[in-house]
Amino acid sequence: MTEKPQTFVSKSPPKWQLYMQLCRLDDFPLGTAFVFWPSAWAATLAAYRYATAFDVLVLHVLTLFGLCTLLHCAGCVVNNILDVDYDRQVERTKSRPLPSGSISMRSAVALLVALVMGSLLFLILASPDPLAFRVGLFSIVLFTLYPLMKRWTNWPQAWLGKSSRHQLPSCMTMNCSIFVGWTIIYDTIYACLDKHDDAKAGVGSTALYFGPRIRPALSLFSLMFIASLTYAGVVNDQTAIYFVVSVGGAGLHLLWQLATVDFESHKDCFDKVFSNVTLGFIIWLGLVLDYVAKS
Repeated sequence: MTEKPQTFVSKSPPKWQLYMQLCRLDDFPLGTAFVFWPSAWAATLAAYRYATAFDVLVLHVLTLFGLCTLLHCAGCVVNNILDVDYDRQVERTKSRPLPSGSISMRSAVALLVALVMGSLLFLILASPDPLAFRVGLFSIVLFTLYPLMKRWTNWPQAWLGKSSRHQLPSCMTMNCSIFVGWTIIYDTIYACLDKHDDAKAGVGSTALYFGPRIRPALSLFSLMFIASLTYAGVVNDQTAIYFVVSVGGAGLHLLWQLATVDFESHKDCFDKVFSNVTLGFIIWLGLVLDYVAKS
């Protein structure tokens, strides 16, 4: 059996490891990347359109990465708190810090308060614009409701995608279908990991809703995602660099994902979800190359 590679989480003191696991940092950059990449796309699209200086763009993107990491950690803690009873029924999640009792509910709530306050403080310092603060506060409400959506609808993935659009003011300039389309693709594949436990627990997901039609359904959302990326490029007057690298690269990546994914294999589903971190980078790479060429 191959040993798991050492990470900054596994090298941390045991108590710290539990809190990092509560924030899902043991799978870093997975999760954080899904919050960060749309923010980076939006920032780079804006920098291209308004000829923002390179050093300003770099600072903006680095700031977004720090803020998105905090926001994702807070969202994961909320998810763990609201889903603690459900997680005890799922084989994959029952050993997590809260369901297993390794961390108390009081400690988890204290960590959540610290992360939310840290995120809002970060947002205020990074952007004194009152709009940024209001949008950040609104996004926390949306992300808080996400874990509850699986109890009320078969489309919690769509809610997560819409929540992602409202996480920062820069993201609100982008077509909502970009966020919803991409989120439904990777989070439906992720939901396949727990679809049997979800069915027993009586909670909804697009993985269960699509059932045997999951591959054609995700193909349809992939087309929507690619069409939305194309539309964003046309509206923003991007050049061929963006359409070849970002749009073409994303299209080929999604074609590979959906042609090869085994929805019954936990390992393959997780690998395909993780590969979307690379997909996000491909889209951003095309945006950066187009920005540099214009500069």
